[in-house]
Amino acid sequence: MNTSSNLTTPKSANPYAHRPSRSQAIEKGVLSVFRAATYFILICGAIVFGDIVFKGVPTVVNSFKTTADFPYVTNTFLFTAPESLYVFDYDGKSREMGDQEFRAFRATEEAKATAAGMPVPAIKATSYVYSAGGIWPCIVGTVLLVIGSMTIALFLGVCSAVFLNEYAKDGPVVRFIRLAILNLAGVPSIVFGLFGFGLFVLAAPTVGTVPVGEIHLRLWPLNYYLNFGGWGVSLLSGWFTLAFMVLPVVITASEEALKAVPKGFREGSLALGATKWQTIRKNVVPYALPGILTSSILGIARVAGETAPIMFTAAYVVRDKLPWEVEKASDFFFQGVMALPYHIYVVSSKIPQNEYTARVQYGTAFVFLGLVALIATASIILRNNLRGRYKW
Repeated sequence: MNTSSNLTTPKSANPYAHRPSRSQAIEKGVLSVFRAATYFILICGAIVFGDIVFKGVPTVVNSFKTTADFPYVTNTFLFTAPESLYVFDYDGKSREMGDQEFRAFRATEEAKATAAGMPVPAIKATSYVYSAGGIWPCIVGTVLLVIGSMTIALFLGVCSAVFLNEYAKDGPVVRFIRLAILNLAGVPSIVFGLFGFGLFVLAAPTVGTVPVGEIHLRLWPLNYYLNFGGWGVSLLSGWFTLAFMVLPVVITASEEALKAVPKGFREGSLALGATKWQTIRKNVVPYALPGILTSSILGIARVAGETAPIMFTAAYVVRDKLPWEVEKASDFFFQGVMALPYHIYVVSSKIPQNEYTARVQYGTAFVFLGLVALIATASIILRNNLRGRYKW
């Protein structure tokens, strides 16, 4: 039998080699769409934030004025109240002055002219409302609204979550309550604003020595009356309205954090003779705090940025006095405040637009973003510290 060395056997195909299929091609295409959508959102966000930073930083930085006594620095945008801007020509120069500075300048020039026996110079100025001064009252009002509303929301939310997760028995009523909480999370903020206006501003109870309004109740035998005349546009109304708005998020996140704590912690504490409340207070809530603080971070971002609720319940367009400049301590809670989101809304939509209002808009937005980021960062740091302290 003759064999030829020139003849070669064809190499067989590898049965384990990768074979592209139609489903894999579709999966890659869908993955590319998701990746492109993610990058598109990130790019849009970066453009928006970059535009605010690029146009807002000059408003804040240019308002820094070095005084004669270096290195003392004053800031007219962060630490002063909003004012009207006066633009005028005087001695061949174009000048821009805030309301207080313009009044002082005009009084000085009139005094000089009178002393010199000259006619009083006529200064024709064009005024632009809210285009000078700063946003210090708005910063203070925003911080107070966030701190007060989140304190109320965390207290009520954690208490509700503890009851639903630790005490309530699963049944139709509890399931209905959880469904109602989830539905409340999707209610528009304008609805919460109208709810807060009707309940807290107009009808909330107050205690006084004299009857006020048509609806009141005497607290017998005390010489006091329970008046249902509301709290008015005040910090207290804004606190409760914003707290109720973020309450669904706080309750849901807090309940999930409580569920994540192992049951062995509860069983071990109860086996050692602790009561149920002692078990919850010592062995459950401390380990759920990082998750609870996560809900507070989400709540802060929403509370600080809302305009509609505070527009109906707590915000003023202009307020000369700061919240602590009151005659009685109780007046602190029953006064309205200025707020950054409402100030942005007023400056950008309720007054004539020009180059002077634009710089105030971007400067306020830049400070507002920085303030929210600062508060959220503080919450994240606190959460991480608690997470490192309570581990299992």
